[in-house]
Amino acid sequence: MADFTISRLAVGLLLGALAAATTSCDLLEFSPNDTRAPASERDLTRKNLAALAQQPVPTSGDTLRFVFTSDSQRYYDDVPPLVASINQQRGLAMVLVGGDISDFGLAREMRWVNDEFKKLNVPYLTVVGNHDLTQNGREAYQKIFGPLNYSFTCAGTRFILVNTNGREYEFNGHVPDVPWLQQQLADTVGVRRQVVMAHVPPDDGDFDAAVTPAYTNALEQAPRLVLHLTGHNDKFYVRQPVPGRVTYVSGYSVAQRNYLVLTLWGRHQYKLETISY
Repeated sequence: MADFTISRLAVGLLLGALAAATTSCDLLEFSPNDTRAPASERDLTRKNLAALAQQPVPTSGDTLRFVFTSDSQRYYDDVPPLVASINQQRGLAMVLVGGDISDFGLAREMRWVNDEFKKLNVPYLTVVGNHDLTQNGREAYQKIFGPLNYSFTCAGTRFILVNTNGREYEFNGHVPDVPWLQQQLADTVGVRRQVVMAHVPPDDGDFDAAVTPAYTNALEQAPRLVLHLTGHNDKFYVRQPVPGRVTYVSGYSVAQRNYLVLTLWGRHQYKLETISY
């Protein structure tokens, strides 16, 4: 009888602890592939866009200044010093993150990074990377951040963020969504210039080669497109394959302890600064 009473008490205590854990501000994870997140850590793209819309542009005239970084995967300990360095920059409107926030597509990884990025002085916006789509990553990314393709306008600049991770869709001919991209590039009402941000560049083996011609042609036919930003390669470069057309910029990964500060003004003028931290 004594043993039975103790066992029943132990079960009661365990159930009580489980109930307390599941009703606390965090969530009890039963699997590393659990895609749930607290309400405060869901729908972050919409929340950050709302914050961006509410704040005044910190630069004068039509000048816009922002940070571009990418690929925090596996280098989560380097994110806090990155945030500290960005917060020392003046005149920033936002931070753009070029994908591969996570390594294994885990919600916990995405939430770890958000724990640091939410300390930024300005809103941050992300595009989905190929590693963010592994395992249950697509569901986790959409719950925590939001759409895989979206656009917004800030200071007369249309930012178009597009999913270009063709390999994760078995090169099905539909990723990236070129008709959607063309529609976004054609919508120039109230838009002075445009910036496209993706994760995989169109000359990479993880980009669907069947879609490459239509994708690059859409970019080349967009007269207000200033820059095409990507991550994925863990190396910085600036290329203009067709003179006078599209300028392709590959940004730094978090592991490289560098990031870009970009300044836009006029119709096609821009400046790139590399910041080391």
